Amino acid sequence: MTISLSRRALLVGGILLAAAFPALAQDKPALRFSAVFSEQDIRAEMMKLLASQVADDFTIETYLGGNLFKQGTELVALQRGNLEMGNIAPQDISNQIPAWSVLTSAYLFRDAAHLRTFFDSDVGGEFKKMAEEQLGIHILGPTYFGARQVGLINDKKITTPADMAGIKLRMPGGDAWQFLGTAIGANPTPMAYAEVYTGLQTGAIDGQDNPLPNVENMKFYEVMKQVVLTSHLVGFDLLVINKASWDAMSPEQQASFQEAANVAIDFSQNEHLKREAELMERFKSAGLNVYEPDLAAFRAYAQQKYLESDLAKDWPEGVVDRINAL
Repeated sequence: MTISLSRRALLVGGILLAAAFPALAQDKPALRFSAVFSEQDIRAEMMKLLASQVADDFTIETYLGGNLFKQGTELVALQRGNLEMGNIAPQDISNQIPAWSVLTSAYLFRDAAHLRTFFDSDVGGEFKKMAEEQLGIHILGPTYFGARQVGLINDKKITTPADMAGIKLRMPGGDAWQFLGTAIGANPTPMAYAEVYTGLQTGAIDGQDNPLPNVENMKFYEVMKQVVLTSHLVGFDLLVINKASWDAMSPEQQASFQEAANVAIDFSQNEHLKREAELMERFKSAGLNVYEPDLAAFRAYAQQKYLESDLAKDWPEGVVDRINAL
């Protein structure tokens, strides 16, 4: 009897303590974040920075390398409430909202700064609103990871899209990627990523297009002679949180969380830009010709190709002009 009363007393005491100090009785909300990039990626550091800034109110649990959700499945997990945060490719959004495909087209964004300006603008707000209303996700901002550049095994100087005629340029499989190759004047050739080094080495392809960090990681520069800084596609994903988690925050928490996300995204963007600049110099030192072609000519050619294609039929009227004007 004595033991029973003691247990009851402890239980009652615990309830009273929890009532008096509710913050002690309840853990901070946990936000699970999923991405396919690795622990070595700059964006992994971005997430550590974000987590440290919001640690007083939230616990961000980070799952990288596709360990929690595989590439392409994160968006559905967010929509179903099985995931709170993710790093989502704009192509995944365009699969559900066709108007978003404009944001994956060549030469829409001039650089990382233009990309950020877009998402902070009125027209960018319209696209974020589409995602929130139709998909149930709140976009915190774009995470830049590098511009795609053309790397070639020959010495032919590339100035305009006309100079790309006949060049067998490896592009990822899929109609959208193959069209991108056509939009910069090349003869797109599908090839598995793991086969590109050998393809360049044997001459099965004349070149490839990737952000410079990929060129370094895969050692493509060893079998290339030049890097043409076409910057034809500004690579980015989107740092998002599902709407239910966002709406559960107070206005003050939302403002604080967004501010922290901006700081983390700024860090990641600056680190990526710094890395690209370092690699340009490294490739030059390795003997590659690294130069910029006539970007205005490439941009005009590519945008015209897209606007004349079926891909543009779902784009909002005048959206390309509005983005160009930013």
